[in-house]
Order: sequence, then structure tokens, then C-alpha cells
Amino acid sequence: MDSAPTNRVATGAPTGLPPTSTITLVINGKPTKLDLAPWTTLLDALREYAHLTGTKKGCDHGQCGACTVLVDGRRINSCLTLAIMKDGASVTTIEGLAENGVLHPLQQAFLDHDAFQCGYCTPGQICSAIGLMHEGRAHTSDEIRELMSGNICRCGAYVNIVAAIEQVMEAAKGSVKP
Repeated sequence: MDSAPTNRVATGAPTGLPPTSTITLVINGKPTKLDLAPWTTLLDALREYAHLTGTKKGCDHGQCGACTVLVDGRRINSCLTLAIMKDGASVTTIEGLAENGVLHPLQQAFLDHDAFQCGYCTPGQICSAIGLMHEGRAHTSDEIRELMSGNICRCGAYVNIVAAIEQVMEAAKGSVKP
């Protein structure tokens, strides 16, 4: 009797391409239908299917924050989230922050403070910082640093990143949302 593994397909099992599901995401304010395999991460859905490459693939383990986007206004690591779980959600990427050609205040603050060097982490840093400001839990530089600690910058631009966030938070005082 041969004990070698076989590659049999169970009777009645589908063959060929894996099954897909159609989901709708409101990406940067625009409803977008995507046909995805159920195991597709939100990061891969954005980059490979919606062709929005501003969101970066870093560690693919949720440790670097390069893939941070806003889902229904909350910051998440898109590499750890299955796209199918966010069917119907509103997703904001770095591409969706500017309005009518005018940069989001945080994007402008990153430029003003030279809060990036290579720029690879910048989209995730900016999306995370916007989520941080909406959370309303950071009131000091130390709290900003702690709450942004999930976003790694290999170039070490942390001082300038914190300065950019503080600038926008200061400007937003008295307004409803940054």
C-alpha cells in the first residue's frame, strides 16, 4: 500500500480559480465594487484591486504601521484586516485626504516640518495621526509619541512628525475636528 500523499480533488469540489466575493467599499468617498478572494487583506485590496498604492506594504504583520488607513474614521493596520470584513465600510487612504487640490492640514504640516525623509512611512503616519486626533486622547508630546508608537519611521523623523501633529492639533483647538 502506497502511503505517498495524493493530490485528489473531492467529488463535486470546484476546480480552477478560487471563489471570490463581491464587496463594496466606499474608498475616499467613492463606492467601489471589488471581486476578491475571501482571504484578501484590505491592504492588498487597496493596492492590487483599487490601484491605490499610497498605502504601503511594510512588515505585513501589523508591526510597522506603514499600511495604516482610516476605516469609518478609525485608524487600522490594513495588512491585518480582511477586506471582506469591511464590506460597506468607508475607507480613507492618503490619496483621499486632499480636497480640491488643497492638501489636508496634516499633509501640509508634514511638508512644513520636514516630517519625512524617504517618505515610505509617511502615508501611514499621516493616516494614523488623523485617527489619533479624532480619538482626542493625545494632549501632550509624550501622549502623541505613545499613541503613534505603532508607526515606525526607519529614518528617525519622529521629532518632526510630532511637531507636525502638534501644529495641526493647536490650529484645530476650538474647531470641531482637525
